[in-house]
Amino acid sequence: MSSNQISPFAPKNFPALPPIAGFEMATAEAGVKYEGRTDLWVLRGQAGTQVAGVFTQNLCPGAPVDWSRRALTTKADGPRLVIVNSGNANVFGGQKSQDAVVETARAAAKIFGTTAESVFLASTGVIGEALDASKVTARYPQMKAALKADDWENAARAIMTTDTYAKGATTTVMIDGTQVTINGISKGSGMIAPDMATMLAFVATDANISQGVLQGLLSEQTQTSFNAITVDSDTSTSDTLLLLASGAAKHDFISDIKDPRLTAFKTALHEILFDLAMQIIKDGEGITKFVTIKVSGAVSDISAKRVGMSVANSPLVKTAIAGADANWGRIVMAVGKAGEPAERDNLSIWMGPHLLAQKGQKNDKYTEEDGASYMKNDEIEIKVDLGLGSGSSVVYTCDLTHGYIDINADYRS
Repeated sequence: MSSNQISPFAPKNFPALPPIAGFEMATAEAGVKYEGRTDLWVLRGQAGTQVAGVFTQNLCPGAPVDWSRRALTTKADGPRLVIVNSGNANVFGGQKSQDAVVETARAAAKIFGTTAESVFLASTGVIGEALDASKVTARYPQMKAALKADDWENAARAIMTTDTYAKGATTTVMIDGTQVTINGISKGSGMIAPDMATMLAFVATDANISQGVLQGLLSEQTQTSFNAITVDSDTSTSDTLLLLASGAAKHDFISDIKDPRLTAFKTALHEILFDLAMQIIKDGEGITKFVTIKVSGAVSDISAKRVGMSVANSPLVKTAIAGADANWGRIVMAVGKAGEPAERDNLSIWMGPHLLAQKGQKNDKYTEEDGASYMKNDEIEIKVDLGLGSGSSVVYTCDLTHGYIDINADYRS
C-alpha cells in the first residue's frame, strides 16, 4: 500500500453515529498544514459533563498533553470543551508551544462560554514546530455558529493525518431501563505502540456516571484495547484518549464502579474501545496483512503480553509476514529477546491451524507448502505457547512493507 492508497481493510462506509444528548460539535478548515480539508474539531459537552482520560507515557509529551492532564484534575462547573487540530502536534516547540495551548484554550473559553480550565486540547501531526494558535482561534466564531449534534463523520475526518480512512464506532445499551448511546472516533496509522491509549481517540456517552467510575473503566479497558496494539513500536508524544459522559440519560446517577447496573455498559464500552483500536491497526501505514498474536503458557499475563509485543514489534517477523514467509525461526528469536522467562525446548508455535515447531525443533508433520498457503491470507494468526505457566495475552499488529517506508520517508515534505 503506497501513501495514497486506502487500506485494504477500510470499511465501505463510515458508520452512522447518532447525536448524543448533551453534546454538540463543529469542524473547520484552519489551514494548520493541510489545504482544502477540515483540520479542526470542537466538541462541546453541556455543564456537568464528566471526563476521564489516559495519556501517553512518552517522557517527551506535547504541550497539549500537559494541558489536558491538568484539565482532568480541575473541577469545572461549566461546559467542557475538546479541541483537536491535525497537521501540527505542537510538540517540542519550546515556550511557543506552551503559549499556543494557553492561547487556544483561553480563546475557546471566551467564545464557547466556559473556563480555560474546562478545555481539553489534543494536537496531531508534525513534531518540532509550535502551533500557530491564531489559525485555530480565528475559526472559533464560525464554529460556534455551526455547532450541531450529528457531525461525527466530519469530526473523524478532521483529526486524520496519514490515516487512509475515518474511524468511528457506535452502540446503544440499557442502564437501569434507560437506553444510553456510546459513540467514538479515533485516528492513528503510524507511530503506534500505545502506552496508554492511541494517538487520538474520543468517546462520548449520555450515561449519567461519575468521573471516578469513568476513569476506572477507561484505565482498565485500555489495557485490552488500545494498549494491545502496535504498528511500529513507536509511542507517540501526543497519545490522548478521552471519555466524556454528559449525564443527559434519565437513569439514576452511578458513582460506584461495582454497581451491578454497569455490567452491560462495561461490555459495550469495551466493544467501542476495541473496535476503534482494531480500526487503527487495520489502517497501519503500508498495511497488507492484519496480524493477531496469541501467547499462552507464560509465567504471568504481563509476561505473556511482553512476549507478544516483542513478536509484534519485530521488523524481521513483520517483513516475513509481508513476504508471506512462515519463518518461525524469527518468531523464536522475538520470543527469546523479550526479556521474559522462556525455554527453547518448551516452545510451541502455530501459524493459524498449522503447528510449525515444538520441543526445540520443526514439527515433522509440518510442510513449507502448508505455511506458504496459509500466509497468503489477509489475516494471519500466530500462536505461541511458552509451556511455563497459565499466563496469556493477545496483541494485534500488521505487516511491515515498502509502503510504510514511502509514507514516513517524505512525511514532512
